[in-house]
Formats: sequence, structure tokens, C-alpha cells
Amino acid sequence: MRIYLLPLILLIYTATNAQCKTYRIASNGDTLNCVDMKGYKQGKWAVHIDPLRGEPGFEDEGRYTNDRKEGVWRRFNLMGDIMAIETYRWGNKNGRCQYFTIIGLEHEESWRALNPNKLYDTIDVVDVANPNKYEQVVVKVETNSLKHGTWKYYNPSYGTLIHTENYVLDKLQTGNESPNKLANNAIDSLGLKPLKDSTKTIPKQVLDFEKKNKGKKLTRIRDGRTGG
Repeated sequence: MRIYLLPLILLIYTATNAQCKTYRIASNGDTLNCVDMKGYKQGKWAVHIDPLRGEPGFEDEGRYTNDRKEGVWRRFNLMGDIMAIETYRWGNKNGRCQYFTIIGLEHEESWRALNPNKLYDTIDVVDVANPNKYEQVVVKVETNSLKHGTWKYYNPSYGTLIHTENYVLDKLQTGNESPNKLANNAIDSLGLKPLKDSTKTIPKQVLDFEKKNKGKKLTRIRDGRTGG
């Protein structure tokens, strides 16, 4: 029995592109650089930037969701060498981002994106005395991404680690400060406020959560279990 796939492929292809106001087709047939009917960037994107005023050109590849970068984005120089691997959430840097020279990895950054769709977000702050324990800090969203975690600097020629920095909510840990102390300092300096200080605009769901857990310490222990 013969199965004719071509009409089905054409139907899917047409339906997909009908959702795009503008787009282009890659050499492998993928739809790239889709701008939907609302003017939002969607799906796979490849961006070419020519050299300008002494600045080198580059190419970016990644995905958009509703006009925001999402997931892994890669940047290449115009010779095809990798320059950066960045991760995004809600259009903001989130998690590990790596940066390269032509000869190798130069440094890694660690970021924590805040959800721009919410008034408040929750960030885990690790206990230095017990790396398996952390506290949840609830802060008001008034910025995009925070330096949060370990930054590493390498000798790109040999791949050896030469320096590390640890950040908690955009604050560099320079001595024996506890993450909780750094978190409190960061909240003050950034204008971020703990949830309890912002009762006028606290969502009902958050108030219900606070009432249910009143008197309990918001600390969880990671034990390797998954699910549930």
C-alpha cells in the first residue's frame, strides 16, 4: 500500500507559516525568524550582525517565545567560532552562561531570572554550613536578572580554573558572610522587599500560603528524591 506523505507535509508547512506575518526559510527547510500576527517573535531565530564602527560582527541562534528569548542561545563570530552559550528564561539570563575566546572557554556566569509576569518571585539561598539545605527568599520583582551562584574564570589556553566568585542576589560574597546576610543586604540595596513588608499588594494566594505556614520555617532539605 502506498502512503503519500507530501500533501500532509505541505499542509503542516502551510499551517505553520500561516501563523507568521513574516518569516524566512532555512536551507534545511526550517521556518526561521517568525513574527506572528501580534508582532511577537516566535520559534527558531538566526540573527546576522555585520561589523560596524570597529565592532566585530556575529551571529546569534536560539528561540523566542512571545517575543522573549527562551532556552539556550548561541553566539558565533563570522568565521563560525563559538563566542557564547547563554540560557534565558522570560527573556532574561538564567542559569549558566559561558563565554569563549577563539582558543577556549574564558569564563562562566551564573544568573537568576525573575518572572516579569509576577509581583513576587522565590529564590533559593543556600546555607554555606550545609550545602544540602536552602531557604526560600520571596522578593518583589523590580529587576530582570540577578547574579546568583558561582562565577568561574579560566585560562582559555589550558582550560584551568584560575578564579571563582560567589554571588547571592547580585551581592559578591567577599568573606565569611552567610548567604542569608548577603540576601538581606541585597534586598535592601536593590530595593527588593521581603514579602512581609509589602502587605498592601500581596496576592491572595500568597496571603493564604503565609497563613497556612505561620510559625513554620521555610526551609527544605534536598534528599535526592524526585516527583510528588
